[in-house]
Amino acid sequence: MLQTPESTQNTVTGQNFEISRNPAFLHLDATPVESLNVVIHRYQHKKTGAVHFHMQSDYEENVFLVAVRTMPHDSTGVAHILEHTALCGSERFPVRDPFFMMTRRSLNTFMNAMTSSDWTAYPFASQNAKDFDNLLDVYLDAVFFSRLDPLDFAQEGHRVELTDNEDPTSPLEYKGVVFNEMKGAMSSTVSQLWQGISSYLFPTTTYHYNSGGEPAAITDLSYDELVAFYRSHYHPSNAIIMTFGNMDVTALHDKIDNQALSRFERQDTQWHVQPEKRYAAPVAVESAYGVDSDDVGAQTHHVIGWLLGDSIDLDAQLEANLVSQVLLDNSASPLRKALEQTELGGSPSPLCGLEDSNREMSFMCGIEGSEPEHAAAVEQLVLDTLKEVAEQGVAQDTIEAALHQLELHQREIGGDSYPYGLQLIFNALPAAIHYGDPVALVNLDPALERLRAKIQNPQFMQEAVTRLLLNNRHRVRFTLKPDAGLNAEAKRLELASLESMKAGMNDADIAAVQAQANALKERQEQEDDPGLLPQVTLDDVKPDLSYVAPSKEHTDGLPTAEYVTGTNGIIYQQLMTELPALTAEQLSWLPYFTQVWTEVGAGGHDYLTQQQRQTAIVGSLTSYASMKANISDCDKIEGYLVMSGKALGSQADAFSNLMKETWQTPVFNEEKRLLDLLNHAKSRKEQGITGGGHSLAMSLAAAPLNRTANFMNELAGLPQTLRVKQRAKQAKEEGAGAISAMMSDVFGRLRTTPDAALLVHDEQAAESHVSSLGRNWTGVSELATSQIEWSPVASSTYWMVDSQVNFCALAISTVTMTHEDAAPLAVLGGVLRNGYLHTAIREQGGAYGAGATQDSGLACFKFYSYRDPRVEETFREFRNSIDWVLERKDGDELVEQAILGIIGGMDRPGSPAGEAKQAYHMDKTGRTYALRQEYRQRLLATRWADVQRVAKQYLQGQDGSMAVVAPRGTDAMAAKLGLIATDY
Repeated sequence: MLQTPESTQNTVTGQNFEISRNPAFLHLDATPVESLNVVIHRYQHKKTGAVHFHMQSDYEENVFLVAVRTMPHDSTGVAHILEHTALCGSERFPVRDPFFMMTRRSLNTFMNAMTSSDWTAYPFASQNAKDFDNLLDVYLDAVFFSRLDPLDFAQEGHRVELTDNEDPTSPLEYKGVVFNEMKGAMSSTVSQLWQGISSYLFPTTTYHYNSGGEPAAITDLSYDELVAFYRSHYHPSNAIIMTFGNMDVTALHDKIDNQALSRFERQDTQWHVQPEKRYAAPVAVESAYGVDSDDVGAQTHHVIGWLLGDSIDLDAQLEANLVSQVLLDNSASPLRKALEQTELGGSPSPLCGLEDSNREMSFMCGIEGSEPEHAAAVEQLVLDTLKEVAEQGVAQDTIEAALHQLELHQREIGGDSYPYGLQLIFNALPAAIHYGDPVALVNLDPALERLRAKIQNPQFMQEAVTRLLLNNRHRVRFTLKPDAGLNAEAKRLELASLESMKAGMNDADIAAVQAQANALKERQEQEDDPGLLPQVTLDDVKPDLSYVAPSKEHTDGLPTAEYVTGTNGIIYQQLMTELPALTAEQLSWLPYFTQVWTEVGAGGHDYLTQQQRQTAIVGSLTSYASMKANISDCDKIEGYLVMSGKALGSQADAFSNLMKETWQTPVFNEEKRLLDLLNHAKSRKEQGITGGGHSLAMSLAAAPLNRTANFMNELAGLPQTLRVKQRAKQAKEEGAGAISAMMSDVFGRLRTTPDAALLVHDEQAAESHVSSLGRNWTGVSELATSQIEWSPVASSTYWMVDSQVNFCALAISTVTMTHEDAAPLAVLGGVLRNGYLHTAIREQGGAYGAGATQDSGLACFKFYSYRDPRVEETFREFRNSIDWVLERKDGDELVEQAILGIIGGMDRPGSPAGEAKQAYHMDKTGRTYALRQEYRQRLLATRWADVQRVAKQYLQGQDGSMAVVAPRGTDAMAAKLGLIATDY
């Protein structure tokens, strides 16, 4: 047996790191990763074989993840439904809903569960040691000792109920959270496209199936099959544990062993994904997706996909990533250039790129906005482009630039969307799932050096493209075309299935359905003893808000805020200017202007050359408009433009020069480029509808309430999506001359010199970065803060789109953040979500999600539902929740839970650069540290009486404004609600 000392010296940093002293675990090795300042320890549980990878770091935010390999061989969604059901009560915590109850009793910075194509994971993160231990207790028990109550399977998975449970003659209907979730998810054309081509790229392995579940197949899954899958897959021998942070690993191992692993014996079965059987010749497939419109022109997708090698071969994976980067990274890349410039479709497919998380990698590319008859021509275009690359190669500096992007991605410290530690864990997880080396996927520097040596071969790219793609016969051409009758037929088949089921039922069968519905309703309405679960309290909350102050303010030349923080050698720069006076028409073009400002030619270069230069110098270069209400008056709109980039510190001069050049000298006369970017904007907006339907519905509901809410809905909501669609159609017919003129006009109103700059970097890059900015901007234009003039626009509040489920919202006017009632209104939102809406709309109604929130930025209170099979009943529950909170006598515990949830969100750490940028822009828009600290103190001081007072004062008896994003063909519901319908 390998013996390891209790402490080993890190040969890279010279620091000591502790090794677990728990005898149940064997310490296998420790790998320092200098570029990320972490040490990765690898352990194995001796009895069960469970593996544990710990990423030791100085970060205060600790992360835990336990994953099990789940490799279904059907599309019933068994792994997905099990992910939900496992969190509905366990041996030590026999309550109905421990997961959602813990979200209210925790200061977590992240808490979730997720199902991938070949694994299911349960991750959480917290900065509070007590909270981390509490969540660890619950997660370990949920994964390894779940109760799997049949009623939970009925709630989370699927069930049939009578539409009127009191009337045995009423029709049957399907219900279930995952059933409705996947109806919403598979309403997305991109999801259908991905699932469709995957099923042919992987004809025999687990990736052939939809691990989330196809709605038509979900109802085939039985409870017994769910339990059997759990028993075979949720075992420590099939588990991977990963952690990140600064924690006592011995104590962690004590808990994991004592509470879970010691109770199991080693399982002999190993779950593997076998290599896919290869095609002898390429295949071509055509399938259909549903649209509820007779206009099916230019809505076909063509995607070409190749199956590549093992993802756990790190050198092969990096090589494939580099090839993908060279071919597709930007508009000057050969394959993306061909796909953007072809007349065969509207824009490149959203699936373009490398997928490297499966057992075997796949590479895809294609176009959207095409016609079915163009399939062969699209495939030939792709093959011809690849042949050209294979014969002529690409410039060496292009390959070097692509490698530069890989290096920058490896070096950057993330954490603004997921916790940073969880990002590293997810990077490593696929290798662990497939018995590879997850440490290598985090410690990329050695492999990058090997790749750097490889690309010195002048024939590298030609050989790689030939081997990986041109000579690879496992190729699929997948065409997905619109079918105006498919959705209706799918609905007819579902109803016919239910009618057939009902016809085959006797009185006892119907009575059983009624009994299950009653039992489930009773279970959903029971109030479990919260004392069965661990918790943190308000005593565990830090009284003060974290704040990042500028390291230095520069007033000579361009006013600049400098933040020196741990960026690991990456520098971040933002240039800003107040918005000039613009007409309503110009304002409606502003989101598109900020999209194209950094995507067109500049400095005398055309856009293709500029794209190549950007790739070689920066990691990203984008622009956006920051538009918000005045901190205390939502009828006053304030805004400014931001150009934002990042680069390696060694590129400071070139980076600052490029930022200035892009700011001052863009050209908007490349009309084909403008049209391509408009089509791209249209596609991305349309593809985001079903994923963000609740946000769009809330925006629609708030729009009538004040000038800023109306403005934001018009520029960022469904009205803008429709406007972009109409503009793209007009430009296709008439050309982009008018767009070019509008962009030039908007740009001509901007000042040639920014008003301010923001710099974020580490100490090593500080001097060169500050100096590079100073050399480019020696003065500043006269500052002129302008208020945006906007006349509110009336808009429809019932939008019908290609979706199988609804998104409902209700908005009521309240107050801004400066008002003393903003804090208790925010707490009220948490109370309503936790105490009423979750049960009434998600569990009983079958929606995937529901809640309420105080939006102090728009001075309104919003109710919402997500992927919801109902409409009228949901609005009724919104209003019933107000009565519920006013009638309830005791709510102190609900108040504390709501405050904990809000504070957890406020204290969620970001990346070092992200926190600096957030602090700067909050201060700039009047959301100062002092104001936010005062708001925090009001939150902590909120009591039940305050919550009831603001519910009565602001919500009771108020009609508010309703909005729905709904399936097509539901005009009757709009009329019933008294809403104006728009068919998108």
